[in-house]
Amino acid sequence: MTRPLESELHALIDNQLTDARATQVRAWLDAHPEEAQRLRDWQAQREALHALFDATLEETPPIRLQRSAMAKPWWRQRLPRIAAAVLWLALGGVAGFMARGPLSAASAPDVAATLPRQAAIAHVVYAPEVRHPVEVGADQEAHLVQWLSKRLGAKLAIPDLSREGFALVGGRLLAADDGPAAQFMYQDAQGNRLTLYVRHDGADAGTAFRYAVEDGVGVFYWVDGAFGYALSGKIPRERMLAAAQASYRQLAGH
Repeated sequence: MTRPLESELHALIDNQLTDARATQVRAWLDAHPEEAQRLRDWQAQREALHALFDATLEETPPIRLQRSAMAKPWWRQRLPRIAAAVLWLALGGVAGFMARGPLSAASAPDVAATLPRQAAIAHVVYAPEVRHPVEVGADQEAHLVQWLSKRLGAKLAIPDLSREGFALVGGRLLAADDGPAAQFMYQDAQGNRLTLYVRHDGADAGTAFRYAVEDGVGVFYWVDGAFGYALSGKIPRERMLAAAQASYRQLAGH
């Protein structure tokens, strides 16, 4: 059969296809394992979004805010719902993998604004994995670099964090809002994991070294040339900083 429409792939995840069409789409995915993996990645990231934000969206506003809202025009009362809807639409782009053609260039500030959230979501999805934390293991590092470089359209490098106590576990391909992204995973002797999220945005710019906390996940991130990088983890900030600085030095000017 021909490739299903992107809307049908999304409908399959949402259980909105007829049984007959769902069977056809699943058969096509069985014959295209790479697309099937992208669909599983999208579903996993979608579930992570729900885990991160459902509780916040369902919270009851404090009494003082409810009283304040009662005195406002109807359109102002609905602003929080509108804002929440816009937030979900924006975050949905992280998990989507719509066919959008060549990567569009983005300014460094735009890239940096989305990096920590995307990296944190990817970390939350894959860092807890026991059986399948990565697609390609560290024992195939050369292949991993070659494969992800080809998919991102630029030569990648994998930092060595052994001096910081972290060994490479492997890596995987991810779907970002404007195309593919890469994730490299590291682990220490205690089982703590760090993930390095890499996007090739073609901006050819740079930003300062920054730190953010996204729902309990610490993220050091920066833009260097055409790449955006974000190192994520749930370890003390000082130790995260050492690993991030090591990554930054090794990747500088790459």
